Amino acid sequence: MTTPTPIHRAPDSPALRQALALAGVFQAASLVDELARTGQVDTRAWETLIEATVDTNPASFEAIYGGHPNNLRRGLETLEALVGRKQANPVVLRYGFSILLVMNKLRTNDAMMDTLGQHLGRIQGQAEHFGTTHENVIASLGEAYQETISTFKTRIVVQGDPSLLQSRMMPERVRACLLSGVRFGLLWHQQGGRRWKLVFQRKALRRALDSLG
Repeated sequence: MTTPTPIHRAPDSPALRQALALAGVFQAASLVDELARTGQVDTRAWETLIEATVDTNPASFEAIYGGHPNNLRRGLETLEALVGRKQANPVVLRYGFSILLVMNKLRTNDAMMDTLGQHLGRIQGQAEHFGTTHENVIASLGEAYQETISTFKTRIVVQGDPSLLQSRMMPERVRACLLSGVRFGLLWHQQGGRRWKLVFQRKALRRALDSLG
């Protein structure tokens, strides 16, 4: 038997919570880039994102990302690049900031938020029946994104291998990933995250990342 991953209680610090939520945004951005270029994806990172998107009523903050910061490791590594400690992938950063841009449009559009909530309510039923990462669930998440966020004039253009991007289930997987990024973007905003803070409060973000180890 494998030992279950211990639950790490979420930090009380607003900066730490913002860092974890932002890690979810950039984890989604990283996986979109990986899918578009290789067609493959890190399983743990992928499952963390999809489960967070399907579960719209988590028991706690830490439950959103599966109870352990390591589930957001890909996103945390991208944040390290954002604060200047590692080489940044400009494509991943562009996707991440684009996700935050469409998140801001979504959160002020009550009708679209309601529509998206209705989609996710139905998808939860699917997930209970098939399993969270079943392709039927992924297809429904992709459809939810396409019918809501994808209708904004500001759209996220994904670059990659054209043959991969057109392959079976790939558009749905990419859209599901983008939707998960928006979900974490909304969480980041709820925790007090703002774009200007990424420019003027990088030291606070650095300290938050340091405390996560």
